[in-house]
Amino acid sequence: MFGERGQTAPKAAKEARDVQKPRVRERARGRGRHCSVTGTPLLLCCYLAYLALGTSVFQALESSAARDSKELEPENWASLLNYTCLDSPALDRLIRDIIQQYKRGVIFPSNTTSMGRWELAGSFFFSVSTITTIGYGNLSPQTMGARLFCIFFALLGIPLNLVLLNRLGRLMLSWVQRWALWLGGAQKNQARARWYAGSFAFFSGLLLFFLLPPILFSSMEGWSYEEGFYYSFITLSTVGFGDYVIGMDPNRKYPVWYKNIVSMWILFGMAWLALIINLVISLLESSTVLCPCSQRYPCRTWGSTEDTNHHRSKIIHL
Repeated sequence: MFGERGQTAPKAAKEARDVQKPRVRERARGRGRHCSVTGTPLLLCCYLAYLALGTSVFQALESSAARDSKELEPENWASLLNYTCLDSPALDRLIRDIIQQYKRGVIFPSNTTSMGRWELAGSFFFSVSTITTIGYGNLSPQTMGARLFCIFFALLGIPLNLVLLNRLGRLMLSWVQRWALWLGGAQKNQARARWYAGSFAFFSGLLLFFLLPPILFSSMEGWSYEEGFYYSFITLSTVGFGDYVIGMDPNRKYPVWYKNIVSMWILFGMAWLALIINLVISLLESSTVLCPCSQRYPCRTWGSTEDTNHHRSKIIHL
């Protein structure tokens, strides 16, 4: 009798520990989610402060050089107006001067009201395009101090940008998952709720980051809607050909908030597009056509009950 009690006591203690383990894991998960949510605003503040640092340094280092070469030499500009008198070497020299001055941010003589390329908004936009690795190529630092600073700025800024995009992507995904759980509780159908939540996240992001911005670009830049849509995808995918860049028309007046709003659109749009690209990658990897092994190891999506039952059956058979 005492032997039976001695055997049942360890069993009871083991069962109690097994019951407590899921609770401990659930608490740890809750703490992790709470930490990630509360840490995101702090990370975003550090990100903006880092961009502000880059903006001020680039503006200080490059604006003086841009002011020194604000206009082309008068004789070159006069010769351009009388281009019929130029021979081939002079025309080649003039074209090279124009390209060099354009890279330095010179606004050519005209009645332009466009913002300076190395002013506050332009420097901020350059900082964003640098650490997001878009790299349009239309603007680059010309002074050696700015070039050296650009190296160290990108060296630390690119990892910071990746961490922030990852954090924003997980935050967006957690919102979609919570909404899916709420819909599942209301409709008593988790699979349909996940489909609704995923569809809403996809189409709302498509509207916010791809369908509406071309309207703004058409109004501010004079592009067609198709050109604005093309620019949106090339920018958010960080391809950055540089054939279309905002704020470059010298005959247009751009408000100060324009490039700042576009910079924030780039940040959140890249996070959303990264989620979509990861979803496409998971679908391709789980495709039975592209990956036959996916029939044996199906991918997990949102902790579905089918996937949980599948892993439980594998554990039981083992």
